[in-house]
Amino acid sequence: MNYDIIVIGSGPGGYVAAIRAAQLGYNVAVVERAELGGICLNWGCIPTKALLKSASDFQYFQHASEYGITAGDAKPDFNAIIRRSRGVADTMSKGIQFLFKKNKIEHISGTGKVMKGKKVQITDGGGKVTTLEAGHIILATGARSRELPNLKQDGKKIIGYREAMNLEEQPKTMVVVGSGAIGSEFAWFYQSIGTKVTLIEVLPNVVPVEDEEVSKALERSFKKAGIKVMTSISVESADTSGEGCKVIVKTKKGEEVIECDVVLSAVGVSANIESIGLEETGIATDRGKVVVDDFYKTNIEGYYAIGDIVKGPALAHVASHEGIICVEKIAGKNVEPLDYGNIPGCTYTHPEIASVGLTEKAAREAGYDIKVGKFPFTASGKATAAGSRDGFVKVIFDARYGEWLGAHMIGENVTEMIAEVVVARKLETTGKEIMEAVHPHPTLSEAIMEAVAQAYGECIHL
Repeated sequence: MNYDIIVIGSGPGGYVAAIRAAQLGYNVAVVERAELGGICLNWGCIPTKALLKSASDFQYFQHASEYGITAGDAKPDFNAIIRRSRGVADTMSKGIQFLFKKNKIEHISGTGKVMKGKKVQITDGGGKVTTLEAGHIILATGARSRELPNLKQDGKKIIGYREAMNLEEQPKTMVVVGSGAIGSEFAWFYQSIGTKVTLIEVLPNVVPVEDEEVSKALERSFKKAGIKVMTSISVESADTSGEGCKVIVKTKKGEEVIECDVVLSAVGVSANIESIGLEETGIATDRGKVVVDDFYKTNIEGYYAIGDIVKGPALAHVASHEGIICVEKIAGKNVEPLDYGNIPGCTYTHPEIASVGLTEKAAREAGYDIKVGKFPFTASGKATAAGSRDGFVKVIFDARYGEWLGAHMIGENVTEMIAEVVVARKLETTGKEIMEAVHPHPTLSEAIMEAVAQAYGECIHL
């Protein structure tokens, strides 16, 4: 054996699995065909947050007078914003290089393909092929932007998220198809720096996986910001033969044509399971995902899969935890399966969205008798002082046993607040214990305590 463990893919699933395996004493190699850190660090989570930070700061300049500040004529420099974002991504990727050296993990540059007999075939940029063996092989090849059959991406006029964060010039008009986290974040970013954005969603609500009250609140905020929001609308086709794009959509009143410079297709992701040796090795798949057990073992001994290529939320933090569980199980440690019912989701629009657990609708449909508490940021001293009064915290409890079923937040910095709920649910904390835990004042996080108190009829500030 060349290595104890070979990981194919260095995204937040792959690199975390590799580092944990090295900590446990294994001889580890990671095969990566592009930049270390995968899509998340280089073309997803991190650089998009850099773009959103630039847009947020520009918005502060636009509203400086509301804070008693006289500012000059601030203007966004699109190319400088893009350069900063790429610089942030490069910094984080170099951080992974440092961690690999620190943990004595070998980085092998090339495209990996699994073979029978616990082997990995690696083709480098020059076409040279090398075959390595390992006791255990972990697939962590991630995902890419999903294409609609009637909205094929050409990388120029119809683009995916990767092109959206690296355009050469800022479009004057943009149509964003899909209002999930990716679509909503880019819609807000481009609108905030001056692009006229139309956001199209086939379902009745934007960010459709969220609680309906949160979805409605974000839609109001988007419309207030100038984004044209169109829900229950399907895209039929797009004509790119002219100078710009003509997007043909189907509404309740019939077909409509929307003209724009660029179309961003943000309708989800597709797992990268092609050409990685699954068929040759006999690894089972189902509906475009690799089939694994609770500890990410495939049907073939010695082969594992984690992250976006297995069933579950396509989120970086999920992939990381799956990687840790996978290698700790390989090491014979006493580990528990991941609780997919307690995974937080975050959307970094303005206002932000954060949620975990059941929505109110899902809880009722599941047959729970529930207690619902809601605390608006208009009643928060910290939010009022900060000039960020949009949004609320909503909590849902089982009325019979007191189980914390879910929490749904929209507002400033709620993505930093949701972890309290995740930990509380993990520890089976009761609402009474949350109310008795002293929350600092003035903070936005007080809204969690107040929302819980409101669910039990004990809220002080409403």
